[in-house]
Amino acid sequence: MTTTIGRFISFEGTEGVGKTTAIEGLCQRLQAAGIDYVRTREPGGSPFAERLRAILLDPATDINDDTELLLLFAARADHLQQVILPALQRGAWVICDRFTDSTIAYQGYGRADGDQRVLAKIDSLIAQFISPLPELTLWLDLPVLEGMARAGKRSKADRFEQQATAFFTRVHHGFSMLAMQHPERIERIDANGSSDEVGGRIWQTVQARFNLG
Repeated sequence: MTTTIGRFISFEGTEGVGKTTAIEGLCQRLQAAGIDYVRTREPGGSPFAERLRAILLDPATDINDDTELLLLFAARADHLQQVILPALQRGAWVICDRFTDSTIAYQGYGRADGDQRVLAKIDSLIAQFISPLPELTLWLDLPVLEGMARAGKRSKADRFEQQATAFFTRVHHGFSMLAMQHPERIERIDANGSSDEVGGRIWQTVQARFNLG
């Protein structure tokens, strides 16, 4: 394996944008380049966080917004300590399906419609408990209705996927706002086209950001 320093990359996007396929493609390219990586996800990624994931995604779960937010951060704190930090410390790259931006977009904008008090709560939790943030966030962007149509063809909808179109429109707006606020970290990737086309855009972005030959 080529000696590398640990890098932290997250993938974000609304439902059905093709994150899973895109992550698989990036991981294959990293492997071919001799780069050690850990593929993980949120909510979840560690044994305890996966138990919380099952609760959070279960359509039968009936909790208020604050409870949901705190469960997400409990899962994230454990995931960070158990999986992400150890991987980075040994020099591996971490490829994560969702991270803090999803909480801001889904809970801060989808649930709370951009309410500044809710966004301040989330920012406070990030500041207190979450470090480091990803060096690079790849936002896979697709029109909301197209993404929902794709997601609807996959499998039975989980608790988040059952939300209405208006909810996902607010989530998409949240991701747009984040991309404008953090251009140094968040790269918008056009998720239209074939998986090879999208994968090529992602690899070009990663190569440029981390000076890969």
